[in-house]
Amino acid sequence: MNRHLHWITLAAGILGFTGVALGAFGAHALKETLTARGSVSTWQTAVLYHLIHAVALLALLGVAHATGSGQAGGWTNVRWIGLCWTLGVVLFSGSLYWLSLGGPKILGPVTPLGGLAFLAGWLLVAWNAFRLPTA
Repeated sequence: MNRHLHWITLAAGILGFTGVALGAFGAHALKETLTARGSVSTWQTAVLYHLIHAVALLALLGVAHATGSGQAGGWTNVRWIGLCWTLGVVLFSGSLYWLSLGGPKILGPVTPLGGLAFLAGWLLVAWNAFRLPTA
């Protein structure tokens, strides 16, 4: 496994674990706090995007393998897609978690930056699919 796919695998595992853990933590240990702050739905949104992109990283590994990523004719931007999605989780979901718990509102502008990172990753997926030769 090349080093880019190795770190994407590691990121998928860590993000999957932390997404499930934070989802459970929010539903149980933080339930009263989040309810009192009126931020249950914000926390749930953070968990949703967190877990979607952990699974998307796993799917990316499968696509990278199937298309011969790093080889002639294969996907060339796999590492950038992985980086965009990982950064998206940290910025988008991370800022929503923090804001849900009463973190400083100055983090509010960080959330859309994470959203842009998600979008950039998905655009790279489309770009790579467009560039692939068809059978």
